[in-house]
Amino acid sequence: MNQPLAVPSQTASPGWGATIAKHRVLRNTYALLSMTLLFSAAMAALGVVFKLPAPGLIITLAGYFGLLFLIHKVQNSGWAIPAVFALTGFMGYTLGPVLALPGGAQAISLALGTTGVTFLALSGWVLATRRDFSFMGGFLFAGMVIAILAGLAAMFLQMPALALAVSAMVALLSAGMILFETSRIVNGGETNYVLATVSLFVSLFNLFTSLLSLFGFGGNND
Repeated sequence: MNQPLAVPSQTASPGWGATIAKHRVLRNTYALLSMTLLFSAAMAALGVVFKLPAPGLIITLAGYFGLLFLIHKVQNSGWAIPAVFALTGFMGYTLGPVLALPGGAQAISLALGTTGVTFLALSGWVLATRRDFSFMGGFLFAGMVIAILAGLAAMFLQMPALALAVSAMVALLSAGMILFETSRIVNGGETNYVLATVSLFVSLFNLFTSLLSLFGFGGNND
């Protein structure tokens, strides 16, 4: 007598579907992140070449938070990608005047190299181990709020030592954000690659600028 054919278990389908979705979010995130990094670098380079003026604190904060709000509003529409490029291009433009300062080539190279190595190391670790760092979310958010307030105090009170401490704090928090966001993508906590890209881009931007400040500070003392 012929034996009945074995029917594959249907319970495996949701697991495979979830895995495919995670890989798709991860792939799309890194693809969009690569393009936005190049676009932001191009905008920064244009700022240096044409010696564009710094936008100032108010315009910078208004542009950043305004575009960030817009991205969250249109995250699931066709306007999401243009909004992401608008934000990353604007952030690159704000970086241009900083990179144009004389004598900063060594600091820029060190900051850029350290940022790249840090991102690759942390992302590679999470991808290899699939550890869940979602528990860090509340701590990282509170730390960034404290860093912003301390940074404003250092700027208005003209306290170089406090500014240096804030830069170190932001660098550590940014590294934590890379771990946090990458683990959310890998473990299915983040399903929107637009928001994942923005989070990673902002973390890389903050890490680079804080390292630039730290290396620049050391270079100014030599």
